Amino acid sequence: MCRGLDSLPTTCLERVKELKALFGSLLQKSDHSIQSKKNDKLRLNLDEALKWKESFEKLLSSQNGLCLFRAFLVSEFSEENIAFYLACEDYRAAKPSKLAAKAKHIYDQFIVCDAPREVNLDHVTKAITKENLENPSQSSFHLAQAKIYTLMEKDCYPRFLKSSTYLELIRKAKTG
Repeated sequence: MCRGLDSLPTTCLERVKELKALFGSLLQKSDHSIQSKKNDKLRLNLDEALKWKESFEKLLSSQNGLCLFRAFLVSEFSEENIAFYLACEDYRAAKPSKLAAKAKHIYDQFIVCDAPREVNLDHVTKAITKENLENPSQSSFHLAQAKIYTLMEKDCYPRFLKSSTYLELIRKAKTG
């Protein structure tokens, strides 16, 4: 079930709007010789955006990149993948006393059949993950998270890099 842009955190939506405005003004601007603090900030963001093409890890490690990638996944109706990945990252950093409750929540939201934001995992991975939840630990979702990471890296990330928005941004950065 897709909840669209409403499912993105407010801070992420605000950042996407801000970046869209910054990048959009650059894409429409024909004279790049004007230097200002705003243009310097744009340049830094463009340099950052160029690094996103180097690796999926660099994209995810950038707050701006993560927000734009997440917005891209929303447009492709597959935002549950990054949401699951980030939930697993949060889970791994949780205190041991919170693991059982967080594990149940993640499992119910993303893994159980017909979950509201079910991710695409094979039966074996789902079974192993369910077994891991009998004694929750920081690594309970490791296998499932790795599978979703690989799915995004091999499928969604290349499509993101080929998206018209990203390609136009890079084209303008190189010619700017």
